[in-house]
Amino acid sequence: MAEPLISFAPRHIERAVGGTTVLELRGEIDILTAPPLGARLDDLTAVVLPDLVVDLRAVSFIDCAGLGVLCRARNRVMDRHGRLRLVTDSNQFLRILRGAGLDGVFDMYDHLPQALAAVPGGVLTATAR
Repeated sequence: MAEPLISFAPRHIERAVGGTTVLELRGEIDILTAPPLGARLDDLTAVVLPDLVVDLRAVSFIDCAGLGVLCRARNRVMDRHGRLRLVTDSNQFLRILRGAGLDGVFDMYDHLPQALAAVPGGVLTATAR
């Protein structure tokens, strides 16, 4: 008997705001959900000059697989001279970044409008509270 297929894709909403793609993630980003998320981020960062905002405010958990997906997306964006901004208001996420040695690596914002209005090169870096 065949087992039912279970989709581990993270829930997300994707939309364009001007020339920026906003990807709002929900739920957990872990070893099961990271591969399909990574595939989607690969698609979004395959263009020249990608402009991407990843909204993590509704993410309840992220592990090292999730951090790896975000790092890969950042590297792909940098290679293509684009922009990637993360939006989070989670002190826990900021502590995880600091613990992994990734604080200061991402352009971080507390609110989506801040990230969308950010001028290239004028980065506001969030700090853990």
